[in-house]
Amino acid sequence: MRFAETDAQGIAHNSNYFIWFEVARVDYLELFAGGYQRLRDTGVEALVLETHVRYLQPARFDDRLIVHARCVDVKGARFRYEYAIERDGAVIADGWTAHATVDGTNLRPTRVPTWLGEAIASAEARVPSP
Repeated sequence: MRFAETDAQGIAHNSNYFIWFEVARVDYLELFAGGYQRLRDTGVEALVLETHVRYLQPARFDDRLIVHARCVDVKGARFRYEYAIERDGAVIADGWTAHATVDGTNLRPTRVPTWLGEAIASAEARVPSP
């Protein structure tokens, strides 16, 4: 963790957890589904509808953190990512983000593209839960 991510108490500022979730989510899409840009190239956007984080232990400057992400509950236009943040093998925070796919032009809900749903199903079949 970088010094700039800490607050006056020397621990990770709470807002950074959502940034770390986003980085993990983008990496997940890159690794398993060809990247977020592939989705955008089809005229579809994925919006964040809701976020949640649970802080179990504080993260501090220079901690080496690993952020695990998995995608679950793909139904219609909605899906959800679940996250676990680890330090030295112990979970120090977890959370989730809820998403919806929308038409990139008018922002109306549209089903998760079949290829993306299949990529997620394939990824989740081979990746252990966080």
